[in-house]
Amino acid sequence: MKSLFSFLLLLLAAAVQAASSTGSRLLVILNDVADKEKYSTFLGDLTSRGFDIEYETPKSESLTLFHLGERTYDHVLVLPTKIKGLGPNLTPNKFVDFMNANGNIMVALSSDNVASSSITALLTELDISLPADRTGLVVDHFNYDVSSAADKHDTLLVSPPKPLKAGVKGYFTPEGDSAEPVVFPHGVGHLLGQGHLLNPVLKAPDTAYSYNPQEQADGVDPADLFAAGSQLGLVSTFQARNSARFTLVGSADMLTDKWFDAKVKPADGGKAVGTWNREFAKRISGWTFQEIGVVRVNWIEHHLNEAGEPSESNPHIYRVNNNVTFTISLSEYTWNTWVPYQPPAQDAIQLEFAMLSAFHRLDLTPVEVTPNAAAYSASFTIPSQHGIFNFLVNYKRPFVTSIDEKVTVTVRHLAHNEFTRSYDIVAAWPWIGGIVSTIVGFLAFSAVFMYSKPTNLVESKKKQ
Repeated sequence: MKSLFSFLLLLLAAAVQAASSTGSRLLVILNDVADKEKYSTFLGDLTSRGFDIEYETPKSESLTLFHLGERTYDHVLVLPTKIKGLGPNLTPNKFVDFMNANGNIMVALSSDNVASSSITALLTELDISLPADRTGLVVDHFNYDVSSAADKHDTLLVSPPKPLKAGVKGYFTPEGDSAEPVVFPHGVGHLLGQGHLLNPVLKAPDTAYSYNPQEQADGVDPADLFAAGSQLGLVSTFQARNSARFTLVGSADMLTDKWFDAKVKPADGGKAVGTWNREFAKRISGWTFQEIGVVRVNWIEHHLNEAGEPSESNPHIYRVNNNVTFTISLSEYTWNTWVPYQPPAQDAIQLEFAMLSAFHRLDLTPVEVTPNAAAYSASFTIPSQHGIFNFLVNYKRPFVTSIDEKVTVTVRHLAHNEFTRSYDIVAAWPWIGGIVSTIVGFLAFSAVFMYSKPTNLVESKKKQ
């Protein structure tokens, strides 16, 4: 009865679960609450996916990210404001503490508004650089929308993102060959540092560059450019070591209703096409707010893999040269559903059996796939070394929740009655034969010596 009640509670929890795997409380920070009308489609999509949205301005006195040491929101979306500072409750330290508490943040910029000092300081903490004036405009004289930016060329038409490299999940890549571009209007570019936690999602075309239209209106000196080409990031992500996520969108206008349903015409004279902005906004926000790319460990199991030995699950001690099997079960959260996690091609989840260094490093292969999970396993022989060992699974990939699991076991030597007997070792037979022949020869000599009749010396002298 108790198990049935627990099962019903699990079903109820699954039924009311929000779109995000970490919660549904979303704070949207705007310059004015009325500005949300420009983003009605984007925000409406978030609401339809299960988010409970609360709108605030930086001037709100009740605004706080923490209450009694706990997060008051699960996610934060910061849209452009005209205020240079976001107030005492939205300082860079508060944002960092929010991410340390597993909160997720998405920031959108605009060339029409100077990025606030809090946002600039936060980006510096994450090793993301903005132009010195914080209002750099990205333009491209070859890839722009003719109908809306015939003069300024600041409405860029960018091809949809492609996977960074082989073995990386393509969460932001359209299925099939999509001809619809991502429109990046009136945006600010940025540069990424060398940190491995940073990953670009949308890069500028090779012919784009960033400049200050106020200071460089008469002409652009290449030496004074902030950045140009693909070194310019348009949309980038940061995933902390605790898997909290941060996304920087260089153009808030690309999230507005205007560009979700717009028709754009390329500068090369091609026909007018729709935009991929709405789907891109769904995917980038879904990743940021942990609706996709979330991997969890369901269970870990290791046991002996030897005939005639008891197959105890997860024992604390093994013996040298034992054959062992290790299995781990993984699931991925994808749009409100847990599915089996399957790594992309040319990638593998690896197991290390290590003391100070790895004695074994093996690829885990799938052994069982269910509708909600996939089990990966590897078998190996424990080395002939006693001590404290660890089963390690350290799986870190772009756009995927990090997996860092460690199971500690003890490896002992053979007991005195567990060594292989010498007569079972074929190579020892010559030595055993030598020992046996020596013993037999000694016994034979002793018998002959002891039982042979001695010579009668007195009679032999008389004869002489």
